[in-house]
Amino acid sequence: MSGHSHWATIKRSKGAVDAKRGQVFTKLGRELEIAAREGGGDPDSNFKLRLAMDKAKQAQMPKDNIERAILRGTGQLKGESIEEIQYEGYGPQGTALIVEVMTDNRNRAASEVRRVFTRHGGNLGATGSVSWMFERKGFISIVPGDGDAEELALEAIDAGADDVKVDKDQVEVYTKAEELIQFKKTFEERKIPFESAEISWIPKSLAQLDIKATMANMRLIDALEELDDVSQVYSNLDIGEEAMSAYEAEQ
Repeated sequence: MSGHSHWATIKRSKGAVDAKRGQVFTKLGRELEIAAREGGGDPDSNFKLRLAMDKAKQAQMPKDNIERAILRGTGQLKGESIEEIQYEGYGPQGTALIVEVMTDNRNRAASEVRRVFTRHGGNLGATGSVSWMFERKGFISIVPGDGDAEELALEAIDAGADDVKVDKDQVEVYTKAEELIQFKKTFEERKIPFESAEISWIPKSLAQLDIKATMANMRLIDALEELDDVSQVYSNLDIGEEAMSAYEAEQ
């Protein structure tokens, strides 16, 4: 089983806690703002904005908040300048991590990311130090619900997916990054329910560690994701059922 699906499961259970910390809307607002700044405020012609809006709506972000973030991105409302930064580093026992940041203060973000890496036994690396271990792909998460996971996987294969993985509570669909928008439309037309659709860094291979080291890496990832400036963390960590259960028991 892939670490991607296991971590997604944990993040679903943490969603309510994150919302209480007031971080979710802030992070989504920055994502919306950057997407609008880069490609304009029309989601029909700006796929990055469409994905960000879908994510915001799924998180029940108020419509007014979404609209204000887009207006800040297009320059129609004044706001702080937000920039995207990507950090690369190593977790305990050499796992590879890519940390995506959206921040209004580059120095603060760099300091906080470095502090968390150091505190949890990791190290920041140079640009390009680990990104070669990943591929940029489209990722769609389908939660079967009452549907048949295998049947949904076959539909994704029929649609031309690069790869499909079936877990007990999730179907993972991988596509070429430039084809994600078409797959999303296809799934919507076929009324295939999906939980999320995004461009992700997918590891080419997974690092398998013992439970102690796996949990140490999970704590590092969790601490990074709790930083206000961090929007996403990707890792090549393989998270087994036993490690996932032990980690959830800690929460």
